[in-house]
Amino acid sequence: MSAGERPVALSVRDLHAWYGESHILHGVDFEVRRGEVVTLLGRNGAGRTTTLKAILGLTGKRSGSVRVNGTETVALAPHRIARLGIGYCPEERGIFAGLTTEENLLLPPKLNSGGLTLDEIYAMFPNLLERRHSPGTRLSGGEQQMLSMARILRTGARLLLLDEITEGLAPVIIKKLGEVLRVLKERGFTIVLVEQNFRFAAPLADRHYVLEHGRVVQTVTREELPSCTERLHALLGV
Repeated sequence: MSAGERPVALSVRDLHAWYGESHILHGVDFEVRRGEVVTLLGRNGAGRTTTLKAILGLTGKRSGSVRVNGTETVALAPHRIARLGIGYCPEERGIFAGLTTEENLLLPPKLNSGGLTLDEIYAMFPNLLERRHSPGTRLSGGEQQMLSMARILRTGARLLLLDEITEGLAPVIIKKLGEVLRVLKERGFTIVLVEQNFRFAAPLADRHYVLEHGRVVQTVTREELPSCTERLHALLGV
């Protein structure tokens, strides 16, 4: 099945979001088909992280349409949205310092069948196997990022929202995360990636959505990327 024939996993239409009185998103539009990787690119403050939070219902107020596998979610509570099979890896990682690596992995409830087993997770992230008895406070930044990603893979979520997963990490860890994303895509996961590191994001994504001032201003497909790279660099300030 070609990408264009796959069902739409996530459809965002005219999405507005507010934090208090601050109107952050001004009509965001994009879609992701099952098994695709798309990136949300933009400078700091463009609305990329807010878009992920608005999809999950984690902003103070939102309006528009957010459909997850055809189900309208804009009026649903965050816990009900998560149960539709969405895994969220926040920029701040959210590791519980007082729990071991393995306890952190086992903490989130399973949403659906088909999640990765502990053995599969440890095969994907060997560092976590070595540190499975270590408390969260003893993990390096790269290990914490691996744990934050691994934790949502066990739940059975098939739509992954990943926020700045390479920020502040060593090149060897960034390379490993890129390998993991390629494996997940091969396994049919759908991924929305907020990323400042364009070199990391460029070869992974089927499509790039560029945000400015809370709206999508440009869409670039994988095929169009070579001819648009210079313009993207200008938009992103890289």
